[in-house]
Amino acid sequence: MSIQESRRPRPRPRPAPAPEPLLRHVVGGVLRRRRRAQGRTLQEVADVAGMSMPYLSEIERGRKEASSEMLAAVAGALGLGLVDVLVLAQGELAKAVRPVRLVSSTGVTTSGQGARGTVCLAA
Repeated sequence: MSIQESRRPRPRPRPAPAPEPLLRHVVGGVLRRRRRAQGRTLQEVADVAGMSMPYLSEIERGRKEASSEMLAAVAGALGLGLVDVLVLAQGELAKAVRPVRLVSSTGVTTSGQGARGTVCLAA
């Protein structure tokens, strides 16, 4: 290695990106906020959902990875569909991660229709 090479400034390491939140934490938060907004207790919702109150508490705190059946039961007890919970969670996840840069590409054939238009892709 030459002297000039050793004097070159070394590139600064990039800071590690913030970790994305776990889905169970986000879904649990969605369920807890909805339950509280309705003024309902853990026990009331757990009874309607057919599960124990401690288990529902664990789901809300993101400590348990609930099955889709259990999530659907809690969602139903709160007057929501499973898709509603997932859409709310998706919105929160999208806010928590870095902004997505959209790239526009014209002249792309859309699937199934053969029409030409503008398609935005995440980069």
